[in-house]
Amino acid sequence: MSQRATDVCEDTCGGSDADLVQIKSEMTEEPLIQDMAEWFKALSDPTRVKIISALIKRELCVHDLSDLLDMGQSAVSHQLRYLRNMRMVKRRKVGKTVYYSLDDSHIEEIFQVTLQHLKHK
Repeated sequence: MSQRATDVCEDTCGGSDADLVQIKSEMTEEPLIQDMAEWFKALSDPTRVKIISALIKRELCVHDLSDLLDMGQSAVSHQLRYLRNMRMVKRRKVGKTVYYSLDDSHIEEIFQVTLQHLKHK
C-alpha cells in the first residue's frame, strides 16, 4: 500500500529554526489581510474576471460588455458596480453613455501574473 503525503508534521517535529517572532512581526497587518481577501474575492466570480479580461483590451461601455458577455445590461452593471467599489475599474461618463476601464495598471499586472502562474506547468 502506498503512503500519501500529509500536511502535518511528524510527532517528533520540533519546528524549524525559523525566528517565528521575527516573521510574525513582519507579516502583513490584519486590516490589509482582510482587504486583500476581499479583493481576491472580487475575482472569484467568472463574470467579473471576463469583464477585467475585456477591459484589459480597451475602454468599453456597458452595452459593449453586455454584448461580449451575452448578458443583460443590468446584470453587467451590477458586476461593474462591485468592481468599481473594489477600485478595480473606473468609469467615465460621456453624455448618457458610461465607459469603463481598469482603475490602474496594477489591475492588469495582477491579472497577467495570475494567468502566467495558471499556465505555468
